[in-house]
Amino acid sequence: QVQLVESGGGLVQAGDSLRLSCAASGGPFAGRTLAWFRQAPGKEREFVARITWSGVIYYSDSVKGRFAISSDNGKPTVYLQMNNLKPGDTAVYYCAAHCRYSDCQDVEAYQYWGQGTQVTVSA
Repeated sequence: QVQLVESGGGLVQAGDSLRLSCAASGGPFAGRTLAWFRQAPGKEREFVARITWSGVIYYSDSVKGRFAISSDNGKPTVYLQMNNLKPGDTAVYYCAAHCRYSDCQDVEAYQYWGQGTQVTVSA
């Protein structure tokens, strides 16, 4: 059974950094995409970043230049380094695995999800 477990969230001030981790188990995960999404209160879940098994990376425009996604295929684990955080980054951050469709920035494309980790950025 596939499990994705996020960690690393917390309460920080604007301009601070956080590093989220997502440990995956119950795979196989070889050849699959791992991604981060987030959901702010009252808003729909949105794409943040994704990384393919071969290391190709995509970001949403809202985080490009501030966030960095990386992975350790040997574990497998996916990370999200978040720098220069803003109050608008406040959300529950979710790890997702196995994109089934062509649009891997679509919430509906992912088969597996973690439980989420809260990130709160104060002004």
